This record gives sequence, structure tokens and C-alpha cells, in this order.
Amino acid sequence: MNKIFAKLGLTSLALLPSLAMAAPAVADKADNAFMMICTALVLFMSIPGIALFYGGLIRGKNVLSMLTQVAVTFSLVCVLWMVYGYSLAFSEGNAFFGSFNWVMLKNIQLTAVMGSFYKYIHVAFQASFACITVGLIVGAIAERIRFSAVLIFVGVWLTLAYLPIAHMVWAGGFLAQDGALDFAGGTVVHINAAVAGLVGAYLVGKRAGFGKEAFKPHNLPMVFTGTAILYVGWFGFNAGSASAANEIAALAFLNTVVATAGAVLSWTFGEWAVRGKPSLLGACSGFIAGLVAITPACGYVGVGGALIIGLVGGLAGLWGVTTLKKWLRVDDPCDVFGVHGVCGIVGCILTGVFASSSLGGVGYAEGVTMGHQVWVQLFSVGLTIVWSGVVAFIGFKLADLIVGLRVPEEHEREGLDVNSHGENAYNQ
Repeated sequence: MNKIFAKLGLTSLALLPSLAMAAPAVADKADNAFMMICTALVLFMSIPGIALFYGGLIRGKNVLSMLTQVAVTFSLVCVLWMVYGYSLAFSEGNAFFGSFNWVMLKNIQLTAVMGSFYKYIHVAFQASFACITVGLIVGAIAERIRFSAVLIFVGVWLTLAYLPIAHMVWAGGFLAQDGALDFAGGTVVHINAAVAGLVGAYLVGKRAGFGKEAFKPHNLPMVFTGTAILYVGWFGFNAGSASAANEIAALAFLNTVVATAGAVLSWTFGEWAVRGKPSLLGACSGFIAGLVAITPACGYVGVGGALIIGLVGGLAGLWGVTTLKKWLRVDDPCDVFGVHGVCGIVGCILTGVFASSSLGGVGYAEGVTMGHQVWVQLFSVGLTIVWSGVVAFIGFKLADLIVGLRVPEEHEREGLDVNSHGENAYNQ
């Protein structure tokens, strides 16, 4: 045997371990398939999930404008993500941005592996997160904003808000170095989008007739359909963030089930107690509240912690769309901030509590106490709010300077479907 190795230029069998270490990484077929399925589920959350959910919440004369905004911004983000977004978010760089090494995905080989699955799947998986984050924002500015202004804003905000925050949290950047816990997007997705939507709602102004006319969801079955799609897709969102078909994915999956159920119940019974009747809209909102609240925590907390997060999240979301919305005096048609902002903040903070091994979680990093982790979570929330808010202000102001933010009032009253897109959703 040694003669064979000698002919190969090797002197000892002891070199075999080093040869094994030098072998190229190979993707695990099960993990690769798992991540492709999870990616498809998250894409399903945007088209058609968020489109139908938001479309049902607004008035019938604007439903096509909402579907169009979601579909086209989805496509715009996909293209920008492949051109430079993934590179700036996930390549090596500084504490806030990656580099341009992977522009147009150059220097990423076909066989390149990310953990135990192909890097191309990671590109697509993270693209789906960026798409739905932008999709969430448009619900706060629905029924009165110019379509062209939405597209300009998306280009600015994706580049200067979403990409750096994703890098800071998930690519070893500033917040990751600080020890922030965000398993699947409490800061990166929900708080980030909610703050941008809130800023946009203030800058674009209230809808004509707001506060004087009754603005009700035009199609609650559509809302329910969108909710159901979002619920199913969210398992790709949360379980897929484990990046493998492993025990953490199983934990995230189960926690998502439990927390969401708890939020639906707390929202429903809370609404029942306050308003006298439980509503379908309230139950659907409870689903979203629970899903948002558990997102940052799902891979870190135990099942008991997930249930508490869901129960608290449901009540927090109900407070957000009733009391807080009145305090803020904002016209947010789809309650983006009231649900995604409030429940995202609640979920991020409670992650710092229930990740404790003493409370059934997976535990903190060595030497970290609950108090310190909660402080880190609060800091990450605060930084996200400020960063996203400033960039959103710049993005909307730039769009206003270029094309104007708002459609003419007569177009708004007649409806954006016919005036912005030349179509009607329903026969007149």
C-alpha cells in the first residue's frame, strides 16, 4: 500500500484526513430539496398571498392597483437582487454592506455550496425575503399613490435600507457581531417594512374622505384566502431559515403552529370582549400577528415560549390597529405598522427572554445573560427603526421630486384601477 502512495507522491496513509478536508463541499440532496421547497413557499407568500390579502382589505375600485403594485415590485426586486442586491447583502464587506464581488452573480460557481445546499438556492431563498418585505410596504400607502412613485421608492429603499440591514443581521455585519437574535426576519423584514410604510403613509397623506367616509374591506373571502396562503407559505419562511432539514427546522415549524394558534385566540377573544363580536377580519389579523411575532424567535425558543409570544402578539396587534393607530393619526389601510411593526417589535424583544435555556429555549451565547440579550434586542429594534425611517423618508421625497407621490384627487375618487391601469376588477 505504501508503494502505491509513494507513486502518487504521498509518503503516508496519515495524509488521508488532509485529503478529505481538501475535498470540495458537496450539497446534501435532502437539504437542497428542502430549501427549494421553502423558497417556493416564500415566493407563494407574495404572489398570490400578500396580493390577495391586501387586495381584499381595500376598496373594490383599487384592488387591481394593489395586485399590480405587488406583482411589479416583486419583479423589480427580483431583478435588482440578482444584479447587485445579493452581493451587497451577503458577500464579504464591512459591518454595513457587502461588496460588489457577486454582481450579476459573477464569481459564484454552479457547484458552489452554502452550508449543505447550493448557493444558487440561497440566492433565490433570500430574494424571496426581499420581495415580500417590499410587498408589505405598499399596503400602508394604498389607494392614493402614483404607481411610478412606488417603483422609484422601491429602488432607493431596497438598496439603502433592506440590503444593509440584511447584511448587518444575517451576513455577519454590525448587529450579528453585537449578538442580535433574528431567526427569520423580525427586524430585517417586518419592522423594516412597517417603519417604511408608516413614513410613507404620513408623507403621501390620508385618503380623500378619510375620517368622514366608511372605508371597509371590499372582499373578506379574498382576505381569508390571502391569509391562508400566507399561513402555509410562512412555514417556508421560518423553517427554511434553519438552512437545513434538521432539528432546528422542526422546532421553528412547530413553534410557528403554536404561536399562530395562540395569537388567533387572543386576538379573537380580545376583540370579542372589546367590541362585542368576534370577526373573521380579526381572526385573519390574529393569524398574521402570531406569524409576525414568532418569526424572529421560532428557532431560538421552546414551545412554551412560542405560545406566550403568540398570545402576547395577538393582543399587541389588536392594540396596534385600534388604540395605537388612533394615537398616530395615520391612514394605514392595511395596518402594516399596527401588525407587522408592533408584533415584530414584541417578537424581537421576547426572543431575548424566551431563548433562555431555563425557559425552554436553546440558550444564549456563552457568558450572555438575559438582561444583556434583551438590551441587544432592543438596540437592534431601535437601529432598524431609525435606519429604515430615514431611508424611507429620502426614498419617498425623491419619488415626490421626480414624479409626485399622489394621484390627482379626481383619479383617487374614481379609483386607481381605471385611472392608473385602465382596467376594472368588476363589471360596473
